[in-house]
Amino acid sequence: MHLIEVCVGSSCHLRGAYAVIKELQKSIAENGLEAQVELKACFCMGNCKDGVNIKLNGNVYSDITVDNVMQFIENNLLK
Repeated sequence: MHLIEVCVGSSCHLRGAYAVIKELQKSIAENGLEAQVELKACFCMGNCKDGVNIKLNGNVYSDITVDNVMQFIENNLLK
């Protein structure tokens, strides 16, 4: 099971965190990963200037946008 946490703190929220969550949900479903991925919202990963930040299995990824969610999924979950 993979755990994806999306920061919804102030800075990430203003940079589109909730849109990123919706796109992650969509991409996870489209790729049949629902049983393999748990998606959660969380607060501040300490990298506010580079948000939206997400954490996958303990590793933080920054500058995630709706436009690069699928690339993130392909690079990290569909290998």
